[in-house]
Amino acid sequence: MANIAFLGTGNMGIGMASQLIKAGHTLTAYNRTASKAAPLAELGAKIAETPREAAQNAEVIFTMVGDDTASNNVWNGKDGVLSGPITPGILAIECSTLSYEWVQKLSKNLIDHGLSYLDCPVTGLPTAAALGELTLLIGGDVETLAEAQPFLTPISNNQILFGPIGSGTAYKLIVNLMGSVQIAALAEGMLAAEKAGLNMERVAETLRSGACGSPQVHINTPAMVSGDHEKDVLFSAKWRLKDTDYGYKFAQKMGTSSNLAKESLKHFQKLVDAGFENSAGSKVIDVMR
Repeated sequence: MANIAFLGTGNMGIGMASQLIKAGHTLTAYNRTASKAAPLAELGAKIAETPREAAQNAEVIFTMVGDDTASNNVWNGKDGVLSGPITPGILAIECSTLSYEWVQKLSKNLIDHGLSYLDCPVTGLPTAAALGELTLLIGGDVETLAEAQPFLTPISNNQILFGPIGSGTAYKLIVNLMGSVQIAALAEGMLAAEKAGLNMERVAETLRSGACGSPQVHINTPAMVSGDHEKDVLFSAKWRLKDTDYGYKFAQKMGTSSNLAKESLKHFQKLVDAGFENSAGSKVIDVMR
């Protein structure tokens, strides 16, 4: 068993950290809003006031934060992990969805400090995180991946190695960008059906069971029909916009035309600018009306 620092205990991180504790590891958690980490204390975790404190004596550091800025803060901030002494050989497992450029920069910095690094964004809902059933999208070398197995197995039921560091993030940005394009396309289609006077419940049901019935269609059609974009929000517009932005920039870096991505980005930007950052991404249908 190992001493683990877990930085970022939001909707996904709380379940992941819980599984690591249940697996027998000793865990110290840090979250910017400390109350969100409080449930872990009931499972035996220590709650730290800063990332630096959480990382003291850690053999493994997990990070599960919202964006590049939050990642920079937990590692390089005034009270970040790197503001204190670092023991060479610590394993850093980055599970956040970050920009491709930042992952390249961050991983180099941590490796230069003597840490091992695994690029490990996840896919799955908070319920899957709480059950230890996430899919891990991994970039790194096979030796580091093997070393990490005692810590990855408790949080996942599927692990996919895409290649070297950055590969996991590349795939995550691609698939999340495709999801954003699908949601925007769904909204356009639903609006056309609405204007045509079709029975919208029937449209949604038929879309879900037809050739276009992707998981995004299944998740978003009910809210687009009911107009309730505030109930049980699994992935808010704020984070949808962030992932679309990171994905669009990655696609540009790879030299693709990115026209569909650019249009989707515009729609989600309008949604957030209109004050709906905490609503579900399905609410994009309203700004497209």
